[in-house]
Amino acid sequence: MPKLIIDHREIEVPPGTKVIAAAERLGIMIPRFCYHPGLGSFGACRMCAVKFLEGPVKGVEMSCMTEAQDGMVFSTTDPEAVEFRRYVIEWLMLNHPHDCPVCDEGGHCLLQEETISGGHGLRRYEGKKRTFHDQDLGVFIQHEMNRCIHCWRCRNFYQGFAGYRDYGAMQIGNRTYFGKYQEGPLESPFSGNLVDLCPTGVLTDKVARFKGRRWDFERGPSLCLHCSLGCNITSGARYREVLRQEGRFHEKVNGYFICDRGRFGFRYESHPQRPRRAKVDGREVSLPEAVQAAAARLGRISREAGPDAVACWGSSRSSLETQAELRRLSRGQGWRAPLFFNDASQDRKVRNAVSRLDVRLAVSLREIEEADFILAVGADPVNEAPMLALALRQAQRRGAQVAVLDPRPVFLPLEFQHLPVPPGSINRCLCILLKGALSSRAAQGLLEAGAAHFYDALKCSYDQDPGLQDRLLALGRSLQPSQRAVIVCGTEIVRDSTPDLAADFVLLLNTAGIRTGLFYLLPGSNAFGAALLSGTAEDAPPLHPLIEAMERGEVKALILVENDPFWHFPDKDRLKRALDRLELVVALDYLPSPVMARAQVVLPTTTLFEGQGSAFVNQEGRLQWAPRLHHGGAPLAQVGGGSHPPRVFLDYVPGSEPRPGGEILRDLGAALTPDPGAPAVDWWTWLAQENPGFSNASALPAPPGGLRLLPEAGKPPVLSLEEVNRNADRVPEGHLELFLVDRTFGTEELASYSPHIQKAEQAPRLLLSAQDAAQLGLAPGEQVTLRLPGGPLTIEIEAAVNMASGVMFLPRHRQLAWQKLGGWPMLIAYNAIEKG
Repeated sequence: MPKLIIDHREIEVPPGTKVIAAAERLGIMIPRFCYHPGLGSFGACRMCAVKFLEGPVKGVEMSCMTEAQDGMVFSTTDPEAVEFRRYVIEWLMLNHPHDCPVCDEGGHCLLQEETISGGHGLRRYEGKKRTFHDQDLGVFIQHEMNRCIHCWRCRNFYQGFAGYRDYGAMQIGNRTYFGKYQEGPLESPFSGNLVDLCPTGVLTDKVARFKGRRWDFERGPSLCLHCSLGCNITSGARYREVLRQEGRFHEKVNGYFICDRGRFGFRYESHPQRPRRAKVDGREVSLPEAVQAAAARLGRISREAGPDAVACWGSSRSSLETQAELRRLSRGQGWRAPLFFNDASQDRKVRNAVSRLDVRLAVSLREIEEADFILAVGADPVNEAPMLALALRQAQRRGAQVAVLDPRPVFLPLEFQHLPVPPGSINRCLCILLKGALSSRAAQGLLEAGAAHFYDALKCSYDQDPGLQDRLLALGRSLQPSQRAVIVCGTEIVRDSTPDLAADFVLLLNTAGIRTGLFYLLPGSNAFGAALLSGTAEDAPPLHPLIEAMERGEVKALILVENDPFWHFPDKDRLKRALDRLELVVALDYLPSPVMARAQVVLPTTTLFEGQGSAFVNQEGRLQWAPRLHHGGAPLAQVGGGSHPPRVFLDYVPGSEPRPGGEILRDLGAALTPDPGAPAVDWWTWLAQENPGFSNASALPAPPGGLRLLPEAGKPPVLSLEEVNRNADRVPEGHLELFLVDRTFGTEELASYSPHIQKAEQAPRLLLSAQDAAQLGLAPGEQVTLRLPGGPLTIEIEAAVNMASGVMFLPRHRQLAWQKLGGWPMLIAYNAIEKG
């Protein structure tokens, strides 16, 4: 490793390290504009000049473009280098409008910092300044091109790093313009990162425009809850309202960047209709009074009708504390085990996935970027977990081969191989691919390793499409030389056994000497924690039997914890009827959902920004902690009706009554079973005692990088040829199988409450293959009516060529009354699809 001396201090760095990065290891920040550790070197701004005194390089050179070499000696403060940087600053400021007082970047502007530190304070050039026209880039990004210093960061990220082409550089030299060929919304779901990357005020946060300077905000670390990846963010609040979010670096999860759904989807926290007062039968009361009323009614129902008459329904977006307290409450009262997922199939798939992950197999999001072969099974990254698509992009840029086994018309901002097969055929296709990956010698090794039952599964074939079978075998053969392969497996549209099969696939590849990791996508920010708390398959009750029990009158009281069943349940009318039969609905939430308006007892909860701190477990089993950002309460803008707040001194903060869900459930349990002499056991200790999955984490908060809750070794391969074929069901003639799917904007619950996300949504469309559309006599863009069990649904169709036949995909979009399905996946007869 090369040793060099920087400002009289010696350091040893890995080969290939740039000089600018070597200096950072010593805490020396060399001035820069174009260089960013997440993007690398570009050499455009010339601001990082240093003077090389001894060694293989001599003179003034750009530190971002020079690799550290043994024997180098250089100075960042040499007069020649300082003078060079002073001139660079003066050149860059020639055309700047000097509008810092009205620029949103003021106060955290790199150009301001470098101008002052470089000693530039007097403009000598008296010529006319260069000017540009600004563009409308959509609802997220404000464009002020006159402030540009041509650092090229925006173009390097947008096109090079993220892989989108609608924004870039036009013209040349001093007239270079960064924008779109024609103005309009940016296509990339990562466009918000331009705000963090731009060192001036060219690209600023339109959502937070004119809301405050950096020093006005309460800023702190937090977590994104809009998918299962658990990206790290920095949130900024002012006047009891979150106003801005930025990406926060995490070495193992999201790196430096986040997606737009995570950046701009936070407005649910300050929604004008957010519940902030407890209610009993529609009457506002204090929170302790509402807890006592709920306890009295629940206790009466439990005594008169038995403990089975009370059911609990949690969610995968709740914190680990809330989930644990719900589990502890139901167990302590002898009630039915709580639900955390929306249907039995989803529950089984998530629990199977969580049970198969261990420290040998699990890979982080950043580790995917280092893979040399990636196979995504039943996953649509851009729509389900956008930052996964960005990780795939980085792997592909480094030379990885990327393939997707999914029936949908998957788009990724990179070159990849798409194999569109129906969900019922994915398992067999995986076995065929494995057959191609394993040499005859490796296959024989499966027998010797005791995996004879899976050796039989290699006999699978795909007779419907021999050409596809050949492509699968060829893809498998390309996997043989891989040393860092990753299998990504979704849990939305795949069959119940597919997560197990993906784990078997990874175990067997490792047995054959092909180092392979496993990465699951889960439905919710804390789905991993919910799966651990769900226990075994016998412990976790399926959803529809609960609805049936409500309809039969066996369940008389329902506790809903941060869950809106009207958002998830596929039969809205049936759910209404079932809820109407209940004697009592107790609802805890921070969203103004329809179920909060129907509940007899409303208990408002805090978001993760306001509580005492919240723990979440992402899809790789990483326990992460989000500390409190601010102390809660209604935003001043709402208290004052948009003008100055009332000039009245109060002894309380308006709207500050909500409490963390776990704390309310603890109080409810104490009210149901008052026992002053019982020793107080905190929820984390109880959780570690109840579930071995939490035993390796001693206490909260979790360490800064998080802590993996994974066993040393998981289950051995479990599937056989019989089980693979049992899931290979085919769609009957004259029918299409309908699935519910996600979109980047419009289908995720929390972000859908954000008005800016709503403006970025695209109209929902019904996806079906061009082949099926032609067979039905339908043209792209045509309106069709689906005759569903709950009534007709009219929607525009989108016919895709790169999609499997025999299936349709309907987004669970907030603009769409999709809750007429009655259940899913479901079969739709051709004659139930009508034009118009």
